[in-house]
Amino acid sequence: MQRRFFLKTTGLGSLGIALGRCSVSRAGTIVESNYDLLNSDKYLGPVKVETRIQDAKIFTEGPAVDRLGHVYFTNIPVSKILKWDPINKELTVFRTDSNQANGLRFAPDGDLLICEGGTGRVTKMNLETGEKSVLADQFNGKNLQSPNDLDYDNRGRIYFSSRTDSPDLTKENQRSLYRLDPDGKVHQLLTEPAIHMPNGVVVSPDHKSLYLIEAHGGIDRNRNILAFDLLENGSLDNRRTLFDFYPGRSGDGMCIDAKGNLYVAAGLHKTRGSSETLDTRPGIHVISPKGKLLAFRETPEDTITNCTFGGADLKTLYITAGSYLLSIRTMIPGKSSLT
Repeated sequence: MQRRFFLKTTGLGSLGIALGRCSVSRAGTIVESNYDLLNSDKYLGPVKVETRIQDAKIFTEGPAVDRLGHVYFTNIPVSKILKWDPINKELTVFRTDSNQANGLRFAPDGDLLICEGGTGRVTKMNLETGEKSVLADQFNGKNLQSPNDLDYDNRGRIYFSSRTDSPDLTKENQRSLYRLDPDGKVHQLLTEPAIHMPNGVVVSPDHKSLYLIEAHGGIDRNRNILAFDLLENGSLDNRRTLFDFYPGRSGDGMCIDAKGNLYVAAGLHKTRGSSETLDTRPGIHVISPKGKLLAFRETPEDTITNCTFGGADLKTLYITAGSYLLSIRTMIPGKSSLT
């Protein structure tokens, strides 16, 4: 374990060194990057290691918590869904041959919604029977690119992002954000070139806003969080850039608390051959509904990917980061994924 990370988790030191600078986003707004000016303790406790994953290949994603408090998350390259029991401290393999499952979310009825990156499908699984059904795999007669992340509103409509690095556009749709209605109809809400690389998606607690991360590593490509008004008919309006991570690594996945603050997994410890810089520090960024960076906690290794709320009081933030499943106690509870 890195020394800086150990000191932070034990309360004996602080993570990182003050950047002491500001960067100018492409939109011309000043983005404060001196993380040490933040009052992070107002929102976040220390980082805790829940468990460490060991496998032939590791890239964890998609944490989701069931009604019993168990944490499900994916290890994409080996097509596994893992299950962590935080009470008994037990890590098990919930499912193999997961079709490179990525983002997960529990529906209000307790079924597990799954973004299957390997098949280009959004599926639903009954945990008791293991039965799985396909919710979406095409739009306008062409396959979906790899579904990445998803959330739903209070009318049962599912919003999901779909993207790959090297799509075959003769067979697949472009990178897009979709809405899946309860009747099974799929609607394409946003697509290239209006968006570049859609990723994490969440709906606000009042179901009046939708947030979408764009995470393209190319030069002059979008690395930001977009905000939209979510209308009663499920369409989007009033597009705006809530937060711009450029030129650093953008957010990947995110979740939202009961007051509407976003908890965003973003940043890198070291560059990775893209145009992404280290201006975005690696860890959880708490961002207000008005786009203000409120708090930050650094995570120990690349690549931090996603987070979700759990625990009996919904004040435990579970985080997938490299080979770790981490947790942070929060001062504000999360939006329930089961209501």
